[in-house]
Amino acid sequence: HPDKNKDPGAEDKFIQISKAYEILSNEEKRANFDRYGDAGESQGFSQQQHRQFHRFHDGFYFDESFFHFPFNSERRDTSDEKYLLHFSHYVNEIVPDSFKKPYLIKITSDWCFSCIHIEPVWKEVAQELEALGAGIGVVHAGYERRLAHHLGAHSTPTLLGLINGKITFFHNAVVRENLRQFVENLLPGNLVEKITDKNYIRFLSHWRKDNKPHVLLFDHMPVVPLLYKLTAFAYRDYLSFGYVYVGLRGTEELSSQYNINVYTPTMMIFKENIDRPADVVQAREMKKQLIDDFLSQNKFLMVARLTSQRLFQELCPVKKSHRQRKYCVVLLTEQGEKFAEAYEAFLTFAVANTKDTLRFVHIYSDRQPEFADALLMDEEKYHGRSAVVILERRNNAGKIAYKALEEAWQGSKEDNFILLDLLDQLRTDPGLLSSETVVADLNDELAPMFLIRWFYSTLDYISDCWDSLFHSNWREMMPLLSLLFSALFILFGTVIVQAFSDSSDTRDTPPSGKEETAAKTEKSDASFSKESNSRIPKKSFVEVTELTDINYTSNLVRLRPGHMNVVLILSNSTKTPLLQKFALEVYMFTGSSSLHFSFLSLDKHREWLEYLLEFAQDAAPIPNQYDKHFLERDYTGYVLALNGHKKYFCLFKPHRSGEEGGTLGSCEDYNALQHEEARGKSSCSPGSRSIKNKLHKLSFWMERLLEGSLQRFYIPSWPALD
Repeated sequence: HPDKNKDPGAEDKFIQISKAYEILSNEEKRANFDRYGDAGESQGFSQQQHRQFHRFHDGFYFDESFFHFPFNSERRDTSDEKYLLHFSHYVNEIVPDSFKKPYLIKITSDWCFSCIHIEPVWKEVAQELEALGAGIGVVHAGYERRLAHHLGAHSTPTLLGLINGKITFFHNAVVRENLRQFVENLLPGNLVEKITDKNYIRFLSHWRKDNKPHVLLFDHMPVVPLLYKLTAFAYRDYLSFGYVYVGLRGTEELSSQYNINVYTPTMMIFKENIDRPADVVQAREMKKQLIDDFLSQNKFLMVARLTSQRLFQELCPVKKSHRQRKYCVVLLTEQGEKFAEAYEAFLTFAVANTKDTLRFVHIYSDRQPEFADALLMDEEKYHGRSAVVILERRNNAGKIAYKALEEAWQGSKEDNFILLDLLDQLRTDPGLLSSETVVADLNDELAPMFLIRWFYSTLDYISDCWDSLFHSNWREMMPLLSLLFSALFILFGTVIVQAFSDSSDTRDTPPSGKEETAAKTEKSDASFSKESNSRIPKKSFVEVTELTDINYTSNLVRLRPGHMNVVLILSNSTKTPLLQKFALEVYMFTGSSSLHFSFLSLDKHREWLEYLLEFAQDAAPIPNQYDKHFLERDYTGYVLALNGHKKYFCLFKPHRSGEEGGTLGSCEDYNALQHEEARGKSSCSPGSRSIKNKLHKLSFWMERLLEGSLQRFYIPSWPALD
């Protein structure tokens, strides 16, 4: 291509290729070339010499016929010209018409070899589908860029389908079978119901509910013809369609019932009488025009029910001139056996007196109360009974002229004579309709519920998104993908920030004596603690790990902000009873994810513990190391709540005999306590009961810990656990 290849000989090669392709794609030119060589082209050139020169860009002139390109507008296939679409034509006509028939649209352009390659298949399929009732459209991307962009076509050739205003792209090989199947797949799947001996009575009797005539097509094809599906889509608002495959076992009764010729396609339309068709058409080859003429004359029941304003406007149109007057004879009745006899009599009268100027309809007064009240004036004689009104619509604003039968309609012979006499007078005297009123628009009785409409709309949206995800052009998907990844990035970033930072607390420093700072810190921890305290235990056991030099860093030094490690001090001799009691006391607090539970061996890490206790001078002053009882102090039963991030701890001291409860982190005479324990005066006896009693009321201390009301002892840094 000269625009893509800057080689000096590229243009000549492109011209040669174009000329060769033009000759090979045209049977007549190919035959001439086989016979005369270049004579055919020379002859074509001489025939084109009389063409005028055309302006090209800024003052350059040349004869387009010299190049013989198959791409320019004068050589464009004339079969596509009648299908060319423009933006306004597409929006104002094609899109509304797509609710009656599907459209197959091709986007093409000049200088497109692939467009020429699919041209024979496209021409054949376009002619075939158009004859069946589908719409065909062609968009030239070079001249209708706005429309091509609106359709989402960013390359040529592109084939797409349009139905109900929705665009679907074609992604398969361009062959006749694939294109036919593509158009057929655009149609809804429930347009035509398969009918057999088992369900034909139910199908034909459904006219009372959906207020439509029912059409049956008898044919010897096992698959419903595409022509019939397209017809069913076009008339789906007026008719219900069924298909009978006469070669299938189980349709003999149906064929015999209606005397069907199994060798000739037959179409029957049924209205109120399901035993006898209202109209029949037979043809060895069903054509679209024949079917349209047949169905357009049978779109409504003999006595259709007014279920919507649209149906009222179609059945009872506004008069346009005196010669085009149409009167509606309306039976106002209700549902139930009580009104069945009156309806049947009215139906019989309508069948016997059908005329072009008359339309017989009925309406349920209880479903359209405003319409009934406007015509009957709420008179007592019509209450609980049927009534007949003759009316004529005068304008689209709801104004009508009408006359009601003086007595209620019972379907008697007298009622028939009275109505017939009024209709005869109406032919000569239109002024018989002396009363006038304005009626409101009718309610749409058959409209689906809001939830159903919302459900189907959601399904369509999900289907569109799914199709776009796998088939749409990536340039169209970029805004959606950008939005999706941005949302995921923000969500993931938020989780990471919350996981590795404590947004509610700032890094605390050791207390400087200012009570306001301590109060604020305790308040923030208290709010967090109350939330944690309300959590229910998630396990049936308490997980307690030993604090050693291996896990010391992860379980304390680098503990996550807001988390605390509750450590029990024990010895080898008191390990079992103390751990049992410790588990019972702290079990109710294991639901909090911010609390961890450990134990520390006093036999291994006494120096580490005593170093920490030196910072609790106000609560438990440590005696001189030369004291004779220095190495005899018993720390078993002590519990420390360690906050690794803020470098502080809270202290629980064991329960002593003679006290109501343990010391809950308050300041006491630590020396006296240690001397008593060393002399054997404490309540701790060798028995397991006395050892477990050391942790008496630990649970109350834990509650105060979570409330944030315990005293805190700060340290400059955590010592090494050797």
